[in-house]
Amino acid sequence: MDEYQSMIGIISLTMGVSWASGINLYGAMLMLGLAGVTGNVELPAGLETLENPLVIAAAGLMYLTEFFADKIPGVDSTWDAIHTFIRIPAGAMLAMGAVGEVTPALEVATAILGGSMAATSHATKAGTRLAVNTSPEPFSNWGLSLAEDAAVFAGLWAALNHPWFFIAIMVVFFALAIWLLPKIWRGIKFIFRKIGEILGLVQKAVPVDVSDQLPESTGDNTSELARLQRLLDDEAITQDEYETLKNRL
Repeated sequence: MDEYQSMIGIISLTMGVSWASGINLYGAMLMLGLAGVTGNVELPAGLETLENPLVIAAAGLMYLTEFFADKIPGVDSTWDAIHTFIRIPAGAMLAMGAVGEVTPALEVATAILGGSMAATSHATKAGTRLAVNTSPEPFSNWGLSLAEDAAVFAGLWAALNHPWFFIAIMVVFFALAIWLLPKIWRGIKFIFRKIGEILGLVQKAVPVDVSDQLPESTGDNTSELARLQRLLDDEAITQDEYETLKNRL
């Protein structure tokens, strides 16, 4: 029974460190390092490096830097873009460290899963932040940034103290991410297209006469809706035009 509980704890910690790395890598490293060095948590051998004072100091300095950079609209998205090449590999490495001494094959598998989890949480954070930055006021940006920091600390605490609860939360998170990421991606493409139109890098979309998009007498709304969805995905029509055509069908 103890071995079973230990295995669940390792799975929870592995998921926790990789998920948190995709959102706030330095906050995750700082929390784990302080928890380990104060004796509140016994870190696996692969993560004991986080208890080193130099690592804690570096993580703390970078956390403070990210804390302020993350509150400035535009700067936060640039920071996220740069950290695409940092958070994901770090998430894979921390996941490997969390499983401890295992076979090389299991280490590679853990690194792949950890990197994938870090990539998912990072993409969700970066995409959501980019969408929020379209708002002229900064308060939503600040609130979202603080909520992300709180989620990282609360999530790691749950991963260490309530493994089953944290694993259940991760299942819900991935279900939401699968549903949300395609919508975020369409929003990001729309934002960059508008920026390109303003800068003259992209030809401005010509308004579509919605009446021309409707069939004369097909009577097959299902196939027509599928066609409209393809037009929307190809950016041949806008979201508003798509909604208008769908409602008229």
